[in-house]
Amino acid sequence: MSKIQKTAIVITACFLTVVLLFLVLLLWGRIPSNPEGTVGNTAGNIYNGGLFCEYNGTVYFSNASQGGALYAMDSDETNIRRLNELNVRNILAGGDYLYFFQTGSSTHTGFGQLRGIKSFDRCRTNGKNITALTKSTVLSAQLVDDYLYYLTPSSAGSSLYKMKTDKSGQTLVTDQPINPACARDGRIYYNGVAQDHSLYSLNTKNDAVSEIWQGNLWYPVIEGEYVYYLDVENNYRICRYSLVRQEIEILTKDRVDCFNVGYGYIYYQTAGKNPNLKCMHTDGSNSYVLAEGVFTNINMTSNYVYFQSFTNQNILFHSALGSSVYSAFTAE
Repeated sequence: MSKIQKTAIVITACFLTVVLLFLVLLLWGRIPSNPEGTVGNTAGNIYNGGLFCEYNGTVYFSNASQGGALYAMDSDETNIRRLNELNVRNILAGGDYLYFFQTGSSTHTGFGQLRGIKSFDRCRTNGKNITALTKSTVLSAQLVDDYLYYLTPSSAGSSLYKMKTDKSGQTLVTDQPINPACARDGRIYYNGVAQDHSLYSLNTKNDAVSEIWQGNLWYPVIEGEYVYYLDVENNYRICRYSLVRQEIEILTKDRVDCFNVGYGYIYYQTAGKNPNLKCMHTDGSNSYVLAEGVFTNINMTSNYVYFQSFTNQNILFHSALGSSVYSAFTAE
């Protein structure tokens, strides 16, 4: 074999090695597409901080008793385990990944300082391979198919951005403060903020906006044929609007600070002289007081409702859905 032939073989081998390494790195960083119709978390949970997210029988949650660290457990609250030590909110799930906004770390550096990193991150469902997607502060975010929509603040006001789950294609959708929490079938539903509080939808295929209903609502949650919402015009009572029959139903006359809907129930915090956390069926029937006082961050899974005291958010409480008793929830 001539010297020229040997040189050509070496060059070819080096070239193939470089190409192979490039392909490996490309595939290593690739995030597989999610099934069409993927939504990262329920609207009600996201409106309430996104502290819990149930996905494929596993509940991912921010453990208040452990500095907000990311934990997981089975839906019946067994098999509790720590995934990582980041202080997380707005938890989303899709494919083999979790997405969340971390407000810092619950561990200390070698200098004894608490790391104050804030970023919107992605990790595997086992809590590993954490990747920062943006260092912007995220007020609210939702996963719709292969895109993350997220609301960020600025000195000029909040704006809605989007990016692919692999971090590519970061784009400004609108400089309007659209909350992307409520999503279904490739559309984001939101109430207007600038001029009216009507119900709009944003088609995530082309980011086109359509007016759905000229109501006066806040925090829309879509369940079945209904839009559940706070009635701005009438002291923030809970109502629902049928998208099929185009009819409004008043579910409670209480003034409501926050609420969540799911699995046949509505949990809501009333305001006034005697504030309570209450529960009722989604048709407004069988209302009862679950806990006296002021509570916040009402999150729901298929088996439990979780909430925190407004004045002490270091403790989580839980109650089986439909139950009239509650207790502290400790996950260590």
